[in-house]
Amino acid sequence: MPSTPRSPLVLLAVSVTVLAWASAFIGIRAVGEDLSPGALALGRLAVGTLVLGLLLAPRGWVRPTAGEWRLLAVCGVGWFGVYNVALNAAEQHLDAGTTAMLVNIGPVLIAVFAGLLLGEGFPRWLVIGLAIAFCGVLLIGFATREAGADLLGVVLCLVAALTYAIGVVSQKPLLRRLPALQVTFTACAIGALCCLPWAGALVTDLGAAPASSVLGMVYLGAVPTALAFSTWAYALGRMDAGRLAVTTYLVPPIVVLLGWALLDEVPPGLAFVGGAVCLLGVAVSRRRVRPPVPVPAEATA
Repeated sequence: MPSTPRSPLVLLAVSVTVLAWASAFIGIRAVGEDLSPGALALGRLAVGTLVLGLLLAPRGWVRPTAGEWRLLAVCGVGWFGVYNVALNAAEQHLDAGTTAMLVNIGPVLIAVFAGLLLGEGFPRWLVIGLAIAFCGVLLIGFATREAGADLLGVVLCLVAALTYAIGVVSQKPLLRRLPALQVTFTACAIGALCCLPWAGALVTDLGAAPASSVLGMVYLGAVPTALAFSTWAYALGRMDAGRLAVTTYLVPPIVVLLGWALLDEVPPGLAFVGGAVCLLGVAVSRRRVRPPVPVPAEATA
């Protein structure tokens, strides 16, 4: 029997994804001084591809069609390749909390693309939840960003958000027939191939980087990439893309808290208000419109 959006396994997959992706913003910020954006993206995706390949090996391979290969290429180049390079570069200009806030306009784009291209429509509670959660993200951004934010960092975040949305919408149709683990592995491998021009920079950076940064890169590849993208694909195969994307609005408040604890970035009170608003938006988006109860013919007469 297939899992439903409210089943424990789906909720667990969503929780793992959100927590792991939140930790990625902190990890990127921590190792960014030692690893350049392209080198970090290649190292992270190489580790992720290796871990995913080991998990996929005993499961067999479902041969993709030509159309599925095209979607895999869009997802791999956009979400895994361009997204990671842009995100790594953005965090060299902006703090982790601000970056998370800006990238998380992605769910708004996903909901729009899914409604237009995947036929998911625009349910009333989803639209209301999107609006509420996005207001929360804006509050976090206003609370955490420094005066005179770096324009280049903002542009890089917008590029990351756009490629994130395109990747999710292209991934959704693939999960109707292909296993989630295979989709994630293939897209990650394609992303790694796109980052090969930075192979020389990766070798140079790893030679000079401390062990903590090397371990940080391995963590980014194994957990936020291999594990979290797999749990995301599992949940995406059982939920609407727009509804699932709203759950990532939980990432910015978690990033703010982790940045406070691990990077000594103390957020103002408004950031906590924004986090509460994000939670409210996610809760509202998961509401379902109950169908009207049919009235018996006798009672009508």
